[in-house]
Amino acid sequence: MNVTKFFDQADSIRVGIVESNHLLPLQLGDSFSTLAELLAAENPIAAIQGLTTDDPLPINDSIRWLPPIDNQEVWAAGVTYKRSQTARMEESEAAASCYDRVYQADRPELFFKATPHRVSGHLQPLRIRRDATWNVPEPEITLVLSPQLRIVGLTVGNDMSSRDIEGENPLYLPQAKCYDQCAGLGPWITLYDTLPAMDELHVDLKINRNDQLVFDQQTSGAEMARSFQDLVGWLGRDNSLPAGGFLMTGTGIVPSKDFTLLPGDVVHISIAGIGTLSNPIVQA
Repeated sequence: MNVTKFFDQADSIRVGIVESNHLLPLQLGDSFSTLAELLAAENPIAAIQGLTTDDPLPINDSIRWLPPIDNQEVWAAGVTYKRSQTARMEESEAAASCYDRVYQADRPELFFKATPHRVSGHLQPLRIRRDATWNVPEPEITLVLSPQLRIVGLTVGNDMSSRDIEGENPLYLPQAKCYDQCAGLGPWITLYDTLPAMDELHVDLKINRNDQLVFDQQTSGAEMARSFQDLVGWLGRDNSLPAGGFLMTGTGIVPSKDFTLLPGDVVHISIAGIGTLSNPIVQA
C-alpha cells in the first residue's frame, strides 16, 4: 500500500492512497487526523483500509505532491556501503581512518539530517549550498518508523551532501548535510506487513542536465554492511522519536570528484517496489 500527501484543488493538505494510476484522497476524522497518526497506529495498513475515500484523481502533471512527513524527525546513517567508505576516505585524508574504522565498527555512524521544513517532496526543488563547490545527491533506502521504532514502511530518500565541506573537516558534517531543502522524501510511503529482502531493493540514480542524461548508476540493498534492524536499534539507544521518524540508511552510489550538481539538474532516484523520487536542483 502506498500512502502520500498532496495539495488538493482548494490548496488544502490531504493524505491519499496511490493505486495504479489513481490517487484516492482519504477522509481523515477523529481517530486519525494526520499521516503521522496513521503511521503510529498498531497496524497502519488496517487503519487506512478502515477509512473512506473521495473520488479518485488521475495521476498526472496536475498533482501537487508533498513530502510524506508531518512533524517527524529525519535521521541518516553513513558509511553503510563499501562504496561509501571508499568515497569518504578519498575525499578527506584527515578523516580516512575515521571512515575506515566506522565501516567495521559495531556502532554505526548516525546523524540528524532534517526537520520537516527542510524536506522536499516529489518534483519539489532540492538545494545545493552556495558556499560549496562539490555537491552530490545520495540515493538512500529510507525506513519509516513509528514512535515505537517499528519499521512500518519504506520510502525513497535523497540525502544531499556538500562533499567538499565534509571533506575539509569531519566536524563540518552538519553543515554539509543539514540546511534548507537538503533532504528529499517520496513520492509516497510504501507500507508493509513484512519488509522485502534487502537484495530485492534495487536503487537507481539518474541525473539529467539540459535534457541529457549525465549520470546513471545502480546499487542494491544487498551491498549494505548493516541490517535495517541494526541501524534502528542503535538509533533508539537513549533516544526517543515521539512522533516517529525517517532513517536514511546510507548510499552505495557516490559520484566521482569530476561530477557536481548544477542548478537546473533534475535528480531521479528509483527504488524497486517503491517508486521514483524526482527533484530539480536550485541554488540560492
